[in-house]
Amino acid sequence: MFKKFEKIIHKNIQNQSRRRIILIGTLIAFILSVLMIAPSKMVLAKMLPGKDNDTFNIYVTLAEGSSIEQTNIVTNCVVNEIQKEKNLIDTEVFLGMGAPLDFAGLIKGSHFKNSENVAEIVLNITPKHHRDEPSYIMVQRLRPVIQSSCEKLYPNTNISFVEPPAGPPVLAAIVAEVYGDNAEGIRVLAQKVENVFKNTDGLVDIDIMQDEIYDTYEIIVNSDKVSRSGVNIKQLNDVLYLAFEGMQIAVKNSDLYNDQLPIYLSLSKESKKFTSKDITSIKIKLSSLKLMNKMGMMTPITELVTIVPKKSNPLIMNKNLHQMTNVMAETDMVSQVYPLMEARNTILDTFKDSYEIEKIGMFNLQLTDKKTNEIYKIIWDGEMEVTLDTFVELGAAFIAALVLIFLLMVIYYKSYTLSGIILLSSFLSIIGVIVGHWIMDMFTTDTFFLTATSLIGFIALIGISSRNSLLLIDFTRSLMKDKGMHKVDAIAYATATRAKPIFLTAAAIILASTLLAGDAVFGGLGVSLIFGTIAAVVASLVIVPVLLFQSDLEKHFNFIEKKSTSIYEP
Repeated sequence: MFKKFEKIIHKNIQNQSRRRIILIGTLIAFILSVLMIAPSKMVLAKMLPGKDNDTFNIYVTLAEGSSIEQTNIVTNCVVNEIQKEKNLIDTEVFLGMGAPLDFAGLIKGSHFKNSENVAEIVLNITPKHHRDEPSYIMVQRLRPVIQSSCEKLYPNTNISFVEPPAGPPVLAAIVAEVYGDNAEGIRVLAQKVENVFKNTDGLVDIDIMQDEIYDTYEIIVNSDKVSRSGVNIKQLNDVLYLAFEGMQIAVKNSDLYNDQLPIYLSLSKESKKFTSKDITSIKIKLSSLKLMNKMGMMTPITELVTIVPKKSNPLIMNKNLHQMTNVMAETDMVSQVYPLMEARNTILDTFKDSYEIEKIGMFNLQLTDKKTNEIYKIIWDGEMEVTLDTFVELGAAFIAALVLIFLLMVIYYKSYTLSGIILLSSFLSIIGVIVGHWIMDMFTTDTFFLTATSLIGFIALIGISSRNSLLLIDFTRSLMKDKGMHKVDAIAYATATRAKPIFLTAAAIILASTLLAGDAVFGGLGVSLIFGTIAAVVASLVIVPVLLFQSDLEKHFNFIEKKSTSIYEP
């Protein structure tokens, strides 16, 4: 078998047309593999793929000022939809608060939830080995169903799905940090960015991390009227607090406990409710509450206070002592890179009427308001930023590895040509990595991304590819210098002889990597090692012999014409 392979190599490297076909075919394959990433997007890049979890959370947020009853109605709607799932084990609802902290909640700020308009639902589903559908596919399927049926119950209701992150903890997949010195200007710009996100394909669970400005009413006590009516301000405050919040009015002794049990008094839930959110309904409700003075006369509270409408006071956010707000969005089983590029291009096209836009850094933008000349900045963060940083650093590590290998080979062979051949054969393994991800994407239900672990596998392949080329070059040099074989015969014999250990090494790597290929997070690493190793073997046994023949090996190895001896002779 290897004798036949030796003859094939012998013919390929001696025939000029075959050499040309091999080199041109390799160049075309490399160009096509790069085009599969961009612009064709046949292979998509992402920091890490979705992780199959046994739990996920649902955040329910109503408009500021909504009651706990309204939040409960929306939450019940969500629970009713969720309970239709056969893989659901149990669920728990936290009204007006966040759930006990988990990994995702710690980053999302779940522990800060403490108002009537928020709720959190925790779901436990069957273990991943006992269901056919991954949790991230379940979330993708349930999201539009629940949002379409439950968000419409009340205006400005936001329902989002939160899964434990597969990698580094981030606020969201895509975060646009809007900086500026004018709070109102930041709010306006953030809402415009939110609208861009809502019209961008692939982005879901869009939200702005800022308080809404809504109508409130302030009760101002008229101290003159209070004093003339014969009541005191403390009495007025106590009645208001007792009616709507409840307060302790007495204690009760118990046979079971050593301490006395407090007795609280407040209005019933129905009595606390206002007919509508306007000043008239507030006056009607307060007029039913009356105070008794020292003379025994009853005075309505509305006679002693003034009700003044006002706007709420929103929280001002700062980061690194700079005023800002976050516009967040999750990705619907797509990479973060492409929706961000689309959203950024939309901002550049549609915001230029109101702002002068200047690009800063790779993706960040600086906007100057044409009317007020105030400067704002949009800084991209979230998993998108982590993805860029990781890919840049891994790319730099890959280049550094190539440069170091090249320098080591130059020192060893004292030849730039041979070192370049080794470097090129290592670099060509990228063809197998990209094509392997494309093949896997065709056989998987969801997108098979080129991830950070894929790049780690690609870097690991450099050593394997370099080793294969070193075996061929060293054996060829030995045959030429020690046995007196001519270049063509030495290359063909060395390639055929070293094919067996190269195949065995490749088989061991491929078989071991199949265990990783099925993992959600490390699948990219396994696929890179499998298909990259195949590409490295092809490059070593087909392309490297052609490149060696094209080089002047006689000069590199100081070959001297002499009688050829058998390779079996010492």
